[in-house]
Amino acid sequence: MQPFLIAVQTVLDPILGSEYELVLVDDNSPDRTWEIAGELLSSFPQLRIVRRRIERGLSSAVMRGWQVARGEILGTINADFQHPPSLLGAMLDQARHSDLIVASRFVDSKSMDEVTLWRRLTAGLARHVGRWFIPGVFQRISDPLSGCYLIKRRAIQDAVFHPIGFKSLIEVLSRVQIASVSECGYRIQRRRHGKSKLNLVNSYRFIVQLRRMRAAAGK
Repeated sequence: MQPFLIAVQTVLDPILGSEYELVLVDDNSPDRTWEIAGELLSSFPQLRIVRRRIERGLSSAVMRGWQVARGEILGTINADFQHPPSLLGAMLDQARHSDLIVASRFVDSKSMDEVTLWRRLTAGLARHVGRWFIPGVFQRISDPLSGCYLIKRRAIQDAVFHPIGFKSLIEVLSRVQIASVSECGYRIQRRRHGKSKLNLVNSYRFIVQLRRMRAAAGK
């Protein structure tokens, strides 16, 4: 965790100086992620740590981070280096002209070269299922399942979210009419630590989320 946080700091400090914050939301991890990250607080004043003892789930963690954040541009990024922190500079540049900037695995034809065949197959299957349930979302951008994106606070200030599972972007795209959207291509990297959240429980939650979004669109 510390190497990732330092990498983000290295990217953002030259661009934003002290005018940003990095909110780490940890669900009381047994490896004490919140405590390990806290060792950097003295040298990383922009870092904020939220330790959740009861709540669980990646999507709700994203929304919780936005609740405590104070900036006008919100975002989320996986802390396992699958999304290279260097990507943030290009995304912030695009934020000058767009309300939502999505890091997409599918803009670059070689972006998935570093991941296993199984990951490519499951990503393709998830996109196919998503297009069937909520085509309006899955046809608008190439990677609505991305775990890395920036969004202007003004674009979601009146929205009510009901996050479930681990795909927060489809919740945003389903419940908010975003005026301007852009994509930033990148090559997904191998995960340096942690493990995939793709399991039977989260697969079920993904389907439940898609059904919920489909029902909301029907109304």
